[in-house]
Amino acid sequence: MNNPVRQRQWLFPVVNLLILVALLYVGTLGLGNIAPQRVSYTEFLAQVRAGKLSAVEITDQDLIGVKKPGEAKKKGEATPEERIIATRLPGIDDTALLKELEERQIKVTGRIERNSWIWGLLGWMLPLLLIGLLYVFGMRRLRQGGGAMTFGRNRAKIYDQSSRVKVTFADVAGVDEAKTELLEIVDFLRRPARYQALWGIIPKGVLLVVPPGTGKTLLAKAVAGEAGVAFFSISGSEFVEMFVGVGAARVRDLFEQAKQKAPCIVFIDELDAIGKSRTSGRGIGFSNEEREQTLNQLLAEVDGFDTSEGVILMAATNQPEVLDAALLRAGRFDRQVLVDRPDLRGREEILQVHARKIHMAPDVDLGIIAARTPGMAGADLANIVNESALLAVRRGSKSVELRDMEEAIDRVMLGLEKKRRVMTPAEKERIAYHESGHTLVALSVEHADPVHRVSIIPRSIGALGYTLQLPTEERFLMTQPELEDRITVLLGGRAAE
Repeated sequence: MNNPVRQRQWLFPVVNLLILVALLYVGTLGLGNIAPQRVSYTEFLAQVRAGKLSAVEITDQDLIGVKKPGEAKKKGEATPEERIIATRLPGIDDTALLKELEERQIKVTGRIERNSWIWGLLGWMLPLLLIGLLYVFGMRRLRQGGGAMTFGRNRAKIYDQSSRVKVTFADVAGVDEAKTELLEIVDFLRRPARYQALWGIIPKGVLLVVPPGTGKTLLAKAVAGEAGVAFFSISGSEFVEMFVGVGAARVRDLFEQAKQKAPCIVFIDELDAIGKSRTSGRGIGFSNEEREQTLNQLLAEVDGFDTSEGVILMAATNQPEVLDAALLRAGRFDRQVLVDRPDLRGREEILQVHARKIHMAPDVDLGIIAARTPGMAGADLANIVNESALLAVRRGSKSVELRDMEEAIDRVMLGLEKKRRVMTPAEKERIAYHESGHTLVALSVEHADPVHRVSIIPRSIGALGYTLQLPTEERFLMTQPELEDRITVLLGGRAAE
């Protein structure tokens, strides 16, 4: 559920802007004109008879006169209007004054002022009222947890047993070695007395060293789901702020909440955001005091809690070489679990997990799809399954067929088809000869992988055509004859041209 306080964050700067506009408006009232000079009634008449006024405005209580432009105006320089103001004599008829103004061709206007004191009062009260509303609104935000006083609170997402998100090892595939390593953590959270009876100490911290997209967060959630404990998830970048000490306060608050919900798992993603070596950059003036304070606090908290409390710290990074040596020493992140990219069998298992909720046609062979996707991680395979479902919907089909899966792989690896690309017949013929050369040579040599598909349709990444070969088995080493045959296949296209 979305936080209503965060949804109203846009209102705070809007209110500030309105108050600023109001204060500027009130502060600039009257700046366009010089303040009127108050004179006596006698002096006002003298100014009229001397011909120094160009216009007179008569109100209920005052006579306001506008002086004629001075010498600066005659020279072409712009000057503001200069006014004088005199109080009308009570009980005196202004008929004679009006007649005299008419004779001297002075422009006469009138204005009736009603409750002018109310507008004057509002001019002072409105800014004060807006400032009061701003104060009340800001205090309410502070009480609700959205203000500046909550910088030190952690921003971790908490998943407990009542959460709808329930992930187990059945939802994780292709990382059997990592799951085997983490089963010990699960068993300890389920039956801690079994290890404590022999004074066994479970590792305080588990560091997942993973390439991008291999499912590190999913694996950590699966550990919490198998053990049936609470799960705290936060990114390392969320600890670092502009103000020194904020990240350290968030680390303290995170571990305090974790101890209250023990047994639980605290998962810090992208640990290298706060755990980089503190010696890097020193001596040349490029140190980050806030990040170092956060790292020091994290080290202190890891040393301060006991695994018997049921708090397990898990973290993930794809750059273990940049981490500070103090993080990796014994007693902190004791165990490092390497989560590698899945092999052929692992990719097939991952595809089966993601294809559970999708209606697959009988002709879909996930083994073929796994063979076509060497080097892909779990996120890439999930994207392929989702893309194939979208393609099936666009065709109006009720199930995903093998052609949808293959087209999804081509889209992910090669980009979209460009059937409307304008090419000359000579270029098309040359591309056809090129791909035919790859195909014929692959069928002729002994150690080449079987040809699965040939296409001369251009793709958006720049490929004008391709020849797809599927290996019959996963290979990690190649002999010299195999390398020579592969080079021969690559050169077959140019030779055919």
